[in-house]
Amino acid sequence: MRLSIQSNQIEFVSSAPVRQRRENETHMKHEDSDETEDDDMLPEYDFSQGVRGKYYEAYKKGTNVVLLEADVFEVFKDSVSVNSALRQYITEHGPPSSHKAG
Repeated sequence: MRLSIQSNQIEFVSSAPVRQRRENETHMKHEDSDETEDDDMLPEYDFSQGVRGKYYEAYKKGTNVVLLEADVFEVFKDSVSVNSALRQYITEHGPPSSHKAG
């Protein structure tokens, strides 16, 4: 289908294919609709135990991310163990000399 619109002697043409809606189709799904064809949520995503805003306060304060290499990750599996080890290091040796990561 070719859609053509004229405005002040300029013709705008779209070559995009257009499917006309049937009279009983609407732009939005009804709340009680069982339609899932437009649902891009995969069945393996389960948010039933999710907690809304769980990390909101921490995120609001600022975030930081440190990438651990595979060998370090084998020893330190979570942020609690990493932070504990780093605090112990700081207590025993003081803060590391400042340098830029590269």
